[in-house]
Amino acid sequence: MSNNIKFIDLPLQYNKIKKDVIKSFNIIHKNADYINGYEVLKFEKKLKNFLNVKHVISCGNCTDALKIAILSLNLKPKDEVILPAFTYVSVIEVVCLLNLVPVLVDVDLSTFNLDPKQIEKALSPKTKLIIPVHLFGHNADMEEIIKIAKKNRIYIIEDAAQSFNSSLIFSDKKKYKSGTVGDIGCFSFFPTKNFSCYGDGGAIITNSNALAKKIRMIKNHGQLKKNVHEILGINSRLDTLQAAVLNIKLKYLKNENLKRKKNASIYNKKLALIKDIVLPSKYFFSDHIYHQYTIRVNKRKRDLLKKKLSIKNIPTFIYYPLPLHLQKAYRKSIKKTGPLYISSKLCKEVLSLPIHPWLSNNQINYISKSIKEILDG
Repeated sequence: MSNNIKFIDLPLQYNKIKKDVIKSFNIIHKNADYINGYEVLKFEKKLKNFLNVKHVISCGNCTDALKIAILSLNLKPKDEVILPAFTYVSVIEVVCLLNLVPVLVDVDLSTFNLDPKQIEKALSPKTKLIIPVHLFGHNADMEEIIKIAKKNRIYIIEDAAQSFNSSLIFSDKKKYKSGTVGDIGCFSFFPTKNFSCYGDGGAIITNSNALAKKIRMIKNHGQLKKNVHEILGINSRLDTLQAAVLNIKLKYLKNENLKRKKNASIYNKKLALIKDIVLPSKYFFSDHIYHQYTIRVNKRKRDLLKKKLSIKNIPTFIYYPLPLHLQKAYRKSIKKTGPLYISSKLCKEVLSLPIHPWLSNNQINYISKSIKEILDG
């Protein structure tokens, strides 16, 4: 049984939808409909209705989405952008490439997301943008972040690469889809994401007509009309084959996310009494779709646990082993807010366990039992 555990089982998922994928691909090949094809237009319309937003603009990947989104805001060189210090590198990468100043802010110890109290400490007259990253499937406290942004006339771009279809819950009890409450939202359809294609893919969403027009131009060489280039742009397209996969997968997403939540609840019960670990938190302002099921392990035991689980053929990952302020590429570019103690602490403690929808109860029991034996034994 242990030999069958995978961190994510994409071949098993493919087997369930293979007939639909092959049928769709055959039509695309027959019509040579590879770039900006029918499936892309269909996908953008589907996603617009699914998220209840005005505009969906597909693109090549989420890093491109972030870059295009920032370009659409007309920021000036050396304007400051507030980011979490504990996250994937793509967000700081695009900020630096666009000659902006990344201001690193510490995260909340429980949610792993931007701490609104720390954001307020990081504000300056040069602050023009906040990029909350909704990590592991749990959203940042967007209601509080929006208050800060509105008060100080600052843009918000939500990096919702890991939180597609999770819900934000505001104090008036209204629910919103992750990525839909900022000025712009960015999504990733990388193969390991909850909602994914079989290559790279991304999307940018907004409710602003003006921003949507500019985003469409930027992603398409600065043109709305072919060969008439009004602004500087780039080339970033979601190809038709990937859009076809996404159109098929969208109808399975709700059920797959429910299975992730069910798997998380089993983990929560099985791991609750094990010393030296802290289970993932879920707060009142957010749903959790468990893109990752990430525990915190006593830093003196995390690497040992990972090693011993590997011996038992249980795959785990460390997201992320270094905070952004300790990454060599960015040390000279960043502006720090405080010691960023929590972000550094998390990098020494986090460990992500298999959580995909096709994980069996027996496999979860085996993983949980193994963790207990290693830490309590």
